[in-house]
Amino acid sequence: MSTKIVAPSLLAADFGNLQRDVEMVNQSDADWHHIDVMDGVFVPNISYGMPVVKAIAQHATKPLDVHLMIVDPDRYIKTFADLGASILSVHYEACTHLHRTLQAIKAEGMKAGVALNPHTSVHLLEDTIQDIDLICMMSVNPGFGGQSFIENTYQKVSDLKNLIEKKNSKALIEIDGGVNATNAKKLVDAGADVLVAGSFVFKSENPTETIKNLKEQIA
Repeated sequence: MSTKIVAPSLLAADFGNLQRDVEMVNQSDADWHHIDVMDGVFVPNISYGMPVVKAIAQHATKPLDVHLMIVDPDRYIKTFADLGASILSVHYEACTHLHRTLQAIKAEGMKAGVALNPHTSVHLLEDTIQDIDLICMMSVNPGFGGQSFIENTYQKVSDLKNLIEKKNSKALIEIDGGVNATNAKKLVDAGADVLVAGSFVFKSENPTETIKNLKEQIA
């Protein structure tokens, strides 16, 4: 896929005006809606659950990229498929039987993603990389928006790209956390395909313009 993808993270949206912000993303140059589901156990924060995802799905006209930061994600695979998720990412660190989980996600008709915490080595995916559609690399410690970008991410992206090519996998590399105008191009040059931007988009003066500029920068 030559076109790079921008996925605004709705965790940074204005929850009092969620429909407005979802429609802004619909009408912008963004490609996906990125949805972070946190349970307060796997990460030290609670974001939103099924009713909010359902509300987003009712207004979204672009694919829902759902990132589960929860323990035992297998319980909810079918639920998120029914809610309309196009891509479902589970954390490597939360899955005892990752291969089985990936198969279950695909069986529900979704693309299967695996998220990695900053301390988790990309080489742990060596045995499953051919079954993965998307690797969501956390470039901040998961749990809260607005954190500073971890500089080691560039090296990890490069290592992951090498692994994908070596194993002849079609997996896309997604970067989640601290993405902005300063590091976007550098991430894509290192091998990233998808950039998740939360605070950078929603806290800007003109989110539509910010998305447009980000997209142009990485084209």
